Amino acid sequence: MDQISSPDLAVNMLREVIVSLVRRDGPALSAHQLAVYLTCYLTDGHHTVRGLAADLNVSKSVITRSLDKLGEMELTRRIPDPTDRRSVLVERTSSGWKLLDELRGIVAAVAGRRVQPGGQVATAD
Repeated sequence: MDQISSPDLAVNMLREVIVSLVRRDGPALSAHQLAVYLTCYLTDGHHTVRGLAADLNVSKSVITRSLDKLGEMELTRRIPDPTDRRSVLVERTSSGWKLLDELRGIVAAVAGRRVQPGGQVATAD
């Protein structure tokens, strides 16, 4: 894949990953929810609404709504911060870890496909 730096290839791969997520059985995440979810699972440390809002440069209400949905899907849960009772921490869940493993598999499958001229992602023979 010598065209890996091509923006068209990256966008096509992103499309393939999203299409795979849409087609699979399981929760459907919006772009906001996916951004919050991936930030929680791929960055170390404790996550708070305020911290996530700052990291993603969105309002706290966007984070709160996303966490509400992620909580309904059992991908995250909010717990009291033992060091500051005014704050809550976002906790990862076993269902969330399973989704991350599935997402890694989807990305690996898309990355393993041949790339046609023009950046189109094609299924391997």
